[in-house]
Amino acid sequence: MVEIDYMLDPGWKFLRQPEDQQLQERAARRFDNKTHTWVPDPVEGFVIASIAVEEGNSYTLTMPDGSTKKMGKDECQEINPAKFEKTEDMSCLTFLNEASVLHNLRQRYYSMMIYVSIFRLCTGFCHFSQVFPFKTYSGLFCVFINPYKMLPIYTDSVQAMYVNKRRTEMPPHLFAVSDEAFRNMMTDHENQSMLITGESGAGKTENTKKVIAYFANIGGNKETSSAQRAVRFKDLGVSTTFIPGP
Repeated sequence: MVEIDYMLDPGWKFLRQPEDQQLQERAARRFDNKTHTWVPDPVEGFVIASIAVEEGNSYTLTMPDGSTKKMGKDECQEINPAKFEKTEDMSCLTFLNEASVLHNLRQRYYSMMIYVSIFRLCTGFCHFSQVFPFKTYSGLFCVFINPYKMLPIYTDSVQAMYVNKRRTEMPPHLFAVSDEAFRNMMTDHENQSMLITGESGAGKTENTKKVIAYFANIGGNKETSSAQRAVRFKDLGVSTTFIPGP
């Protein structure tokens, strides 16, 4: 159960929507996988088309602009139930396909919820960078979309929310991954690694700084002042490298 104090934090609305708002948005959705499907689009990536006629392995579709189009079922991708709108963990999607992942990232980005998790190992990810700059970190996946603005989700109060918390207890965040790595290091006495990767401008350097700052904050003893715990990144030699995908 999330403490009510979390909801009063200025950064909380950028981490998780209120439950009543989620229910309203899901109830207002007017498409499902029985009557609609995702179809490729050269501009949007994918758009939702209405299924007018189903014939064997093909559909006759009504496109968003009102035109009709016949396509094979193998060219379309299934739509997830409304309960998965803006889901925090994309590995829970009934249909984990390219269109659904892109839709979920886009909808969360509209609400400025820039982190989303993929708790189970997923393969076959496509390049969504044509629509959004993004980065992923490996092991337990977490996807980040650069908001190109300052959000109050890296404050000391937000850091405190994630200390010693299981990933399932809190909304997706870089701090959730960082805290798990720190706890594993302290418990197992083994080195940990975090891979932060993405295209130029995705936010790799800034998020690397946030990871180091988190470790410095929770790793410092109580007698250490905030000034002493401040991370001087120019002395740390933080660097990032763009590794192009396949």
